[in-house]
Amino acid sequence: MEIKKNIEKAKNGDQVAFTFLLDFYWNEVYGFMLKRTENETDAEDITIETFSKAFDKIATYNPEFQFNTWLISIAKNVHIDLLRKKKSSLFLDITDEEDHQAYNIADTTPSAEDKLITEQNLSRLLQFIKELKPHYQEVIQMRYFQEMSYQEIANQLNEPLNNVKIKLLRAKKLLAEIIENKR
Repeated sequence: MEIKKNIEKAKNGDQVAFTFLLDFYWNEVYGFMLKRTENETDAEDITIETFSKAFDKIATYNPEFQFNTWLISIAKNVHIDLLRKKKSSLFLDITDEEDHQAYNIADTTPSAEDKLITEQNLSRLLQFIKELKPHYQEVIQMRYFQEMSYQEIANQLNEPLNNVKIKLLRAKKLLAEIIENKR
């Protein structure tokens, strides 16, 4: 009964209800993805993406089905998308002629111009990050620049793990909105 109430509240945009649902179902979704991926980082990223998509589309949730079943099906789709991206970047069909041409490719180390473009893109990203509130900047910096795990961030900040996950989820959403608005 409490789950149904929180789902209804979440449909109306209640952040506390979102947090409750995330806390309640996190371990189930994460555990499921950990078994599938056998990789903690991938499992965490897929789980965060799952909750992000679920909360964005919560209005489409059909209460005839269990909420955890709905979350798991979203997680499966996120995982499949991830596998497709990895597979498409790993395997390219090439002809013998293209294979021969591959041996004649010039040095691919980044040119001065390439380095400058990369630095400019990073600089723009850092400017966007600076528009976030300091506590969001901190978790983004720890996760993506220091490459800390969620648990390491929780330990560093002396906060519960779920708080870190929620902060990171919100920080990514806000950052995406900032970037989209600046295009």
